[in-house]
Parts: sequence; structure tokens; C-alpha cells
Amino acid sequence: MRKSTLKISALGLMLSFASVFGQEKTDTLAVKKAIIATKTEEGVKTVTTSSKEDNNRNVMLNAANNTSPRDVNIGLPSTVGGITILENDLPAVYFFWPELPNKTWRQSVGLEKTGLLKMDQLANTMGDLGFAVNSYSQTGTKDFKLKGKFTTSTFGWLQGDVNVSGPISKNGWTYTAGAFVNYDPSTFKLGFARNVDETKIFRFGLTKYFNDNKGKISILYKYSDSYNVGNYAVFQYGENGKVTELDNFKIGRDSYVVNDGQIKMKDILTGQNYWASMAGNDNRSSAHNIDIFGNYLLNNGWNFKFSTRAHFSKVKMSTIIPLSIFNVDSSAGYTLASNGQAYSGAVGTQLAMHTPETPITSIAGRFTLGKQLGNHNVTFGVLEQYYNVDKFTSNRSFFFQTVGAQPQRLIGPNTDSDGFYNYNAGGEFHSGTENKVSVYGTDEWKVTDNFNVSYGLHLRNHSIDGEFSLTPRTVGFNFTDPNQFTQINKSFFQIAGSLNATYNISKNFGVIANFLYTEENRRLESYSQAFEPNTNKIKSPLGALGIFWNTDYIQLISQATYLKKNNNLNRYNLVNPLNTSQAQNTTVYYDIQTLGWTTDFVLKPFKGFNLHYLVTFQNPVYKKFNFNAFGKDYNYSDNNVLGVAKVLMEIDPSYTIDKWRFWASFRYFSKQYANLTNALYFAPRWETFGGVSYTVNKNLNVGATVINFLNQRGASGTINGAELITDASPYYGKLLTGTYIMPLTGQLSVSFNF
Repeated sequence: MRKSTLKISALGLMLSFASVFGQEKTDTLAVKKAIIATKTEEGVKTVTTSSKEDNNRNVMLNAANNTSPRDVNIGLPSTVGGITILENDLPAVYFFWPELPNKTWRQSVGLEKTGLLKMDQLANTMGDLGFAVNSYSQTGTKDFKLKGKFTTSTFGWLQGDVNVSGPISKNGWTYTAGAFVNYDPSTFKLGFARNVDETKIFRFGLTKYFNDNKGKISILYKYSDSYNVGNYAVFQYGENGKVTELDNFKIGRDSYVVNDGQIKMKDILTGQNYWASMAGNDNRSSAHNIDIFGNYLLNNGWNFKFSTRAHFSKVKMSTIIPLSIFNVDSSAGYTLASNGQAYSGAVGTQLAMHTPETPITSIAGRFTLGKQLGNHNVTFGVLEQYYNVDKFTSNRSFFFQTVGAQPQRLIGPNTDSDGFYNYNAGGEFHSGTENKVSVYGTDEWKVTDNFNVSYGLHLRNHSIDGEFSLTPRTVGFNFTDPNQFTQINKSFFQIAGSLNATYNISKNFGVIANFLYTEENRRLESYSQAFEPNTNKIKSPLGALGIFWNTDYIQLISQATYLKKNNNLNRYNLVNPLNTSQAQNTTVYYDIQTLGWTTDFVLKPFKGFNLHYLVTFQNPVYKKFNFNAFGKDYNYSDNNVLGVAKVLMEIDPSYTIDKWRFWASFRYFSKQYANLTNALYFAPRWETFGGVSYTVNKNLNVGATVINFLNQRGASGTINGAELITDASPYYGKLLTGTYIMPLTGQLSVSFNF
């Protein structure tokens, strides 16, 4: 795929809606009782959930890296942005490309609370499909508070996180200030930098508490600065989806990033050649963020909540994506770029992409009124989101490298003297603004003691105003004429909402029925290539039916869910299976549908012990998936969605005794297809986490965590450049590249709270 980050799809149709819809009769559901939410296992305070937030998943336990939340899988393919991240009820970034959310947001003690927003609430309040991390910044406090956390790992990860807050005056003015710094070498060693991730986030804010407990208002400034380098694994592919490590490359321990970290590009706007680094200033995003938010209780009992944000960022991004591997002998004309020595052996084809400094501005505001009216808990809201990106470009080039740890760049017979070729083939450009204005309303209605209904409706106008280009991006392309740009002026009306009902047949047993619907059209980003995208409405209906059963010892939900999404768009960097040195960028529109069955329960057989278990069976498939590449027509309809397992299971036991807490998390993924034809796949695997925490006293907690304690070393995700492979057998024993889970890693943290 065109855009890539290291991440793992973690869950399937996660209790999709059974635990998603809060009601008084089911407050003892797994959502309410499980304690494995976004609380970290080292002892940071558990977040208190509400009917609008789901605390039944640890979305912060990411098996791929330390920088992002886990991607909650709902039967659709993974997106680059992963799970939506909200901060103070507004998106941390308006759109994840090119400014990924983890460049400006991290799980931190600078956040007062963090939870998982349920799918119906995201549809009702944002008009979007999926789950979302919902976080709130630490505001000023009436009493002095100091909290912090220091984390390290067996690979030298250093993370410091501290926040201080307290009073300024007796008339309600308070302050908050915090700093988050992250220096993470991950588990592999780059040839050009110590750290794979360097991130700094600084916060400062003032809060004014109104008299008579009427509410408060906060103004918060946040500065962020971050870069991140992605990595892939090289492995030998074998029968039954199993992979074997190479003698010269350890999965998760070695770097497949070219050892000097340099890529040569041609600026698509000016035509000038330049070099960019994978680390440091050429791959850095910085942002200034100003939030004003709070609430005020009106005299008539309505609670007025408001949250506004101005976000100004400058984004630069360097990316390398492996495409294919082929073998050459010394007569083929490949030499090492460093010394001109003739090379024979495996050659890796790489796609390099670089976005020069791009200014991005987003302004957003949410205003709501809420009140309990008899048996109705109603909320009415207005949401405004403005976004401007100034001349986004993705310059491209291709190059060859050796295959092994810290590979060297190669000069080939068709490259320039530095080893690069096909400059800006498939390069990208778009510029302009998006604006979304929404009105919405929700109601949680207690019809009778046994019957509860919640519903919501979201109406949105989405407009796009900008420019793009229909000029083909041929090899060596750059823009030379203002007439090469075409104006965009689009406006779309979109509807989203949900309807959910629960009925208690008995005190502890009942049925649930849920329906959710969202609409969207194309974004400005969809115009980045040399064609006008299909702007037909993208519709996502989801329906579910299930049962729940609650006692003092078990809270159980079992539910079947149907989901469909049409008019998906994806761009693939395809490799010709008949000539692996040929690559083509292809855009495909397609539909997806999936039917799933999820069972989730929390078991508490005796004091101190808690067992959470989740299993999902699903069958996500492509529909209307047709395209042409290298002069041949392809049809992948009814193939299984790649990267999504049909069976997902999670087992989370924990035991607390005195000041000790012991916990583990086991996640099972059945066979995952690794290419579009379903010819290649990865064998089933487990992701494992475990740890222990000790509460020294009320102010100090020490914790230890082990990631991948079963030391699984296989690959996961997708196999780059293999989208057109139809017969796996010729690839047994061949070298391929893909993403992977972290190797065995130990982490130690110390948390304090005064």
C-alpha cells in the first residue's frame, strides 16, 4: 500500500455493540467491570468509564511499537491512521496523512483520563465509523498535584513523563504544566541514528473554576515535535504460511532501512534534486496547539460544554517501503554505491517517498447542551472542523539495496550515478481546504424498568475547496505550468446515526439489538493522484443482535454483527509477477462486507482474580474488486480481506493480592492473508504480554512488563509487492518482506503521584 506504519490489527468485531451501549440494567456488563482498559499495567490510575466510553480493552498495548495505540479491528482492513484519537472531544489531528496522530499525541500523565469511545458514540458525535481513543488533558487543580512516570526497556528505551498542577489564587485560578520526552531505539539498530522515535510534548495551561460549582474554563497550550522511522523484516517464506529467519537478518532485531538513511528525490514543484534523511529534520513534524474548553451549568439545569482548538503544524515526512526481492549475478551490472564493488546476490527494490515541509492549519470547535429530562438523557451539539494544507507533495524515487541487516544502497544498470531511478513516477500533489459543519443529537431513553433505547442522529455538510492536477506523473516529472492545476469545489451532505435497544427478560438476562449507519465522501487527499476520484457516497450500515447475562461472578455478552462498506479506495504499488523489477501504481475502488459473531465475558470466581475472555469469528470479504495492471485484468471479488484474521481471541487474567498485581494478556490471530489473491498468508500466531506491579505506598508504584514473552518471531500484516501472486508454491524458500511483532522485550517503569 502507498502509506504504511508499523501496527497490528488487534481485535475483531470487538463486543461491537453489545458492550457498546450503556443502560442502567446492564451496568454490570464487561464494559463496566473489566479493568483492562487504557490503564497501563504498571499501576497508573484506572479510568472511570461512563455509558459513553468503553473500558473493556487495553488499546495502549501495541505489539508492534511503543508509539501508538493498538488498532481495534472491526472487520475492515487496517488504515494508516489506525484508531481515531480524540483529545478534549476533538480529533488530535484532522486527517492522519501526512500528520500522523502519534506525532502530536501520546498516552501521558499529562492526560487527566483516557478511554475508548464506542462505535455508536463516534457515529453520533463525529459522523465516523469505528472506535476512538477519547482523552482529556490534565487541567489546573485546586490542590497541588505532581505525577510522573519513567520508563525504560531492555533495548535502551528512555521515556520521561511529568505533570504538575495546583492553585494560583483563592478566586478559582489554577495552573497545569507538563513535559513528555521519548527516546526510543525500538528493538533494532539503525545505521544512521540511535533512536527510531524521538518525541517531545510540552504543555502549559490555566483553569478558572466558576463559583457555586457551575463549571470551569481552561486554556491549554501544547507544543509537539516528533520523528519516527519505520522498519520491515526480511524472511524466507515457506509452506503453511510459516516464515524462517535468515542467517544474516533477525526479525525484529535487525534494520532493513538503508544504512546511511539517505534518499534522493526530485521536488515535484521545482524540479530540483535534493537529498533527505530518514531521521532528524527531514522527517520531523512540529505543531502548536491551543485549546479552550470547559463547561458551565446553566440556571435552567442544562449543562453547556464547549471545546475549541487551533492547531498549526509543519510536517516533513520520509518513508521507505520495500517492494520486491530478486537475485542477480556479478555480470548484471550492480555495484555497491559506497565503493563501486561489483555485487551479486539478493537485491531489494525500494520505494522512497518524501514530503518537504508542509504547513497545516486546523481549527475545530464542539458545543453541546445536555440535560436529564425525566426518563430521557438528551444532548444536542454543533461541531465545526476546518482544515487547510498548503501544497502537499509526495516526491518519489526508487532504488536498490542489498538484502540483510543495515543494507547498503546499490547502483544498477538503470539507475543514476547515486542509485536512484523513476523519480516522481506516481508522485502526489494537492492543496486547499476542507470544512465540516455538523449538528447532532442523542437520547438515552429509559422506556420502562426493563426496556432501554438509545439513539442519535448526525447531519453534516462537508465541503472541499482546493486544487489538484490531472497531468500524468511520468518518470522524471515535475510541474512546469500553472495551467497544469485544476480547481476542486465540492460539497456533500452526509448522515450518520445509531439506534440501540436492550430488553431485560429477567433481572440478569436480556437481549440487545443495534443498528449503526455512517456516510462519507472523498477527502481532499483523494485528489493527490492524476485523476478525479469517484465521489459517490460511501455508506456503512452495521446491524447487530445478541444476548447478555450478568451475575455477581460472570458478565457475558454474545452477539452477531453484519457490516458493509462500499466504494473504498486504495492505491497499490504493484509488482509485475513476470518481471519483479517492474512496478506500477494502481488505484482500486471496491466494497467490503463481513459477518461476525463475538462472545465476551468477565469471570470473577474468587476475590482478587479476574478473567476476561473474548472470541470473534468473522468472514470479511472483498466485493466488486476489479482492476487492470500490466495489461491484464484482475478480479479479487469474494477474496478474504488481507491482514484480517477470521478468528480472534483474547484472554486476560489478572490477580491482585495485597500490594501486588499480576497480569497477562494473550491475543490469538488465526491465519491472515498477506496478499490480495489470498495465495500467501501468515500462519496463526499469538501476541503475549505480561507483567507485575507493586504499590510501594500511596505515592509510588513500580511495574515490570514483558512484551512477546513467548518470543514469537514470525511476520505479520501484509507482504509488500506480492499483490498479484496467484501461486504460492514458487515462492516457498524465496525471500519476502513484511511487518512483524516486537521481539521479546522487557520494560520497567516507576510511577509517582503526590
